[in-house]
Parts: sequence; C-alpha cells; structure tokens
Amino acid sequence: METTKVVIAQAKSKSLRTTIPAGIARQFKITAESELGWEIEARDNALVIVVRPVSPPARPNEGKA
Repeated sequence: METTKVVIAQAKSKSLRTTIPAGIARQFKITAESELGWEIEARDNALVIVVRPVSPPARPNEGKA
C-alpha cells in the first residue's frame, strides 16, 4: 500500500492536498496538468473514493496554427 500525508492546500483554504505517488502517476500517465475525476461510492459498509484521469494534459502549442 502506498501512503501519503494530507496537508492544508493554502493558509486560509478549507481544501486539502496530498501527493500522488510516482509509481501510480507513471502507471496511469498522470502529469502535472492532468485532470482527475473523483467519485465516492458506498461498498460493503465502506466509502470508496474512485479517482480517474478524465483527460490527457494539453501539449504545448496544441491547437495553434
């Protein structure tokens, strides 16, 4: 099991932040500009958080003529 620490995203924010372990990021091709979709599901009396990459990152100069 990979573990990470959760920290406050910004001083006055209610959001939290954690790190995606490098091995997981490589396996799912997650980069600094990737977008992730988050779902919460109830399974067998537990909450399961499902995180999926929803779009590949834009490449520099993509879509420019």
